[in-house]
Amino acid sequence: MLVTTNPQSTLWETILPPGYQDLPAELAAVDAVLDDPVFFEPYRAHFCPLWGRPSIPIETYLRMMFLKHRYRLGYETLCREVADSISWSRFCRIPLGTRVPHPSTLGKITTRCGPEAIEALNQALLIKAAEEKAVKLDKVRADTTVVPANVAYPTDSGLLVRAIALIVALVARIHAAGAASRTAVRDRRRAAGRRARSISAHLKLRNDEAKARVLAITGELAELTETTVAEARLVLVNARRHLHRRGEAASGRLVAAVAELDTILDRAGRVITQTRTRLSGVTPASATRLVSLHDPDARPIAKGRLGKPVEFGYKAQITDNTDGIVLDHDVHGGNPADAPLLAPAIARIAALFGKPPGAVTADRGYGQATVDADLTDLGVAIVVIPRKGKPIGRPPPGRTRPRVPPAGQVAHRLGRTHLLAEAPLRPGPHPVRRAHRRPNLVRARRAQPQHRQDRHTGAGPPHRRRRAPRQPRRHRPDRRRAHRPTTRCPPGSDRATG
Repeated sequence: MLVTTNPQSTLWETILPPGYQDLPAELAAVDAVLDDPVFFEPYRAHFCPLWGRPSIPIETYLRMMFLKHRYRLGYETLCREVADSISWSRFCRIPLGTRVPHPSTLGKITTRCGPEAIEALNQALLIKAAEEKAVKLDKVRADTTVVPANVAYPTDSGLLVRAIALIVALVARIHAAGAASRTAVRDRRRAAGRRARSISAHLKLRNDEAKARVLAITGELAELTETTVAEARLVLVNARRHLHRRGEAASGRLVAAVAELDTILDRAGRVITQTRTRLSGVTPASATRLVSLHDPDARPIAKGRLGKPVEFGYKAQITDNTDGIVLDHDVHGGNPADAPLLAPAIARIAALFGKPPGAVTADRGYGQATVDADLTDLGVAIVVIPRKGKPIGRPPPGRTRPRVPPAGQVAHRLGRTHLLAEAPLRPGPHPVRRAHRRPNLVRARRAQPQHRQDRHTGAGPPHRRRRAPRQPRRHRPDRRRAHRPTTRCPPGSDRATG
């Protein structure tokens, strides 16, 4: 059952001093925005209004999730900090003396409502900001980026090893549930792991023989995976017969295990196919290549970054204004072209705010004449997008590029500066220039420190002083004290008594 607001405040809140009842300026502004009941509507479709256990108040959930994303906290840390702070408890509308929601409760609501509720919240917030005229639409920019998927760096051998491990684990779960107990699947995890470690050892050699051996080991892994998949399909058939006999009395865990095994077998077959294709010398297409067993929609995307030339995930387009407010965003699978994505985004912004942006800018990836025409048809007044094209390089060796001298240079050579506007311009061949040898900074000699007498502040070259001829060393007498024999004074003498 859906609960939107908290009950009335407790007695403990009425005895708080006046200073403890005020919220910080930022939290007070956010609290005033979230008081609008329009933010409760995305959650009504996920809860029954009459039956079921009451949920935590949605106003508490929204404020706690704001604190979580504002300060980048985990669920457990968030609940601990809210329970420890009076201002955060009052901001989240949690009465004093009551418990803070459990971290698992927040996670379950987030998983249950999914990204659809978050999208609806963003739309409601933008509409509210548009009604208050708090969003600027004079200048809008668009760009694409990669949303990385939660996957390790994919290799064909690694995917094959993971497929074997997952299949063996799922078959064990099905056998433990009492289905297809007589259909065995050989555990090939140790054999697959041994071959994967052998690939790592051979890659360190960096020679042609090692590369050929790595390809051969990858083919062996594909054969092991193919055999495991064939045995697991028999288990899948017998497990489905068991579910058909049990009917509604079948265990829910068994049904989930059978469905997951069916999915993993299909994805393992795709990995085997693309591995065979690569071993035959053909690179699989990136638009259909599988890079993860648990995230089949992730694709390799090359954005040309130095640190990460190829990223794995999804392509997202973000459109924002000069204040940094995201006006539109969308996520696409694979690596579609940038140009066809801009006009639909501007159309959605115009439909949301009731008018198109005044100016739109983007990078060279959107530089097409059709994009400018589509934006002009939508009502955009200014479009600033550079065109695609190849940079102009140097002419090939042996050929010169025709050069048109400036008008002032022609008039000066002809001595007719008064006829500058009428000076004839004739294209002539570019004079051949000698190749300028750039200094090699790597092989340059290390600068030697200057002597004190060589340092100067003038513009001319330094003048070195001639050294005086070296004089022979003078004979120095031995400064060691000569040995003097010591004599003892007889007792009673003047030197002894004095």
